[in-house]
Amino acid sequence: MPITNEQAEANVRRYLELVATGTAAEIVALYAPDGVLEDPVGSEPLVGREAIQGFYATLEPMKVTTELLAIRASGGEAAFHFHIETDTGAGVAVLDPMEMMAFDEDGLIRSMRAWWNDGDMTFG
Repeated sequence: MPITNEQAEANVRRYLELVATGTAAEIVALYAPDGVLEDPVGSEPLVGREAIQGFYATLEPMKVTTELLAIRASGGEAAFHFHIETDTGAGVAVLDPMEMMAFDEDGLIRSMRAWWNDGDMTFG
């Protein structure tokens, strides 16, 4: 049985909160053990928590802020658009990606796909 739309939306909000303030370990705990991350779409998918944790570990030393702009949930999945600013120490990277998450029956992320490309990112 898929999770409810409300659960999917809450999971997305928690994910964005942890991207901004959490550790890679906290973020990866939201994923199923065999979860898949494709960020951006078209890149080599990362499979499993260990690989996914390495991806999010790159954010840990940086100051990150996120803001949810729009979300739609249905059938155990959620599509969302958000704003993220990442202070790299050499400047601030700004991006407004669109992402899609599919959740398992326990509410863990089965897959996450992010739509953006280099032309979408600005630096300030």
